[in-house]
Amino acid sequence: MTRLAGKVALVTGGASGIGRACARRLAEEGAFVVVTDIRDGGASVAEITNSGGNACFFRQNVADESDWESVIAGIETRCGRLDIMVNNAGIAIAGPITELSLADWRRQQAINLDGVFLGFKHALPLMRAGGGGSIINIASTAALVGSGNLVSYSATKGGVRALSKSMALQCAALKDGVRVNSIYPGIVDTPIYGTLEGPPQYAANGAKHISRDPEALAARFVPLGKVGTPEDIAAGVFYLASEESRYVTGAELVIDGGLVAQ
Repeated sequence: MTRLAGKVALVTGGASGIGRACARRLAEEGAFVVVTDIRDGGASVAEITNSGGNACFFRQNVADESDWESVIAGIETRCGRLDIMVNNAGIAIAGPITELSLADWRRQQAINLDGVFLGFKHALPLMRAGGGGSIINIASTAALVGSGNLVSYSATKGGVRALSKSMALQCAALKDGVRVNSIYPGIVDTPIYGTLEGPPQYAANGAKHISRDPEALAARFVPLGKVGTPEDIAAGVFYLASEESRYVTGAELVIDGGLVAQ
């Protein structure tokens, strides 16, 4: 499994969930993986290196431009190139918009959308210097169909969708060798449900609403009847990172068990 041998990949939010699975899969395929997260990503790196792969960790707040400058400079110094970037870091704030503070709205935008913008701004020069590469942005099916419980989150992912398509066209026009695509996970069993911010919803009997339970959500709403795994998303990321997708840019890869097909 060396289809990414010689490639350098950056995965933001790689300490857990989808990001950790993506980092592991890219490393399994031969890439040197740079894991970044605002939390400690040592476990992700150890998982990769203990399996014979190569990885390192940089602490990063994706909403902080100086952190992006530091991370990209570190990659250039250590690796000399950047071929793959997975913009995965994000948070989710739930609840009625009337109970959402402007500060939390802006924080949601800063991490989920500004973080992707900053990734493009600071990673593209290094990618272009190496002849191009693949940028994969993790959006959400909430960008395609909306979510009444995740209003601000949906707005950010809709922004990621439009930004991804626009940047695919910009890079194609420049003939810089950079492809840009986006992935739309559905209900995936990740720690984000346990860290979902905002006031929880409760059913009439007082039980916590199923919006905090990915398995219950999937059983109720997903046509395939089961919850997705981070590895399902990582498989799509690998495809878009590899030469198998050399003629794919501006595309939307929906991985959701049929959720938005209804």
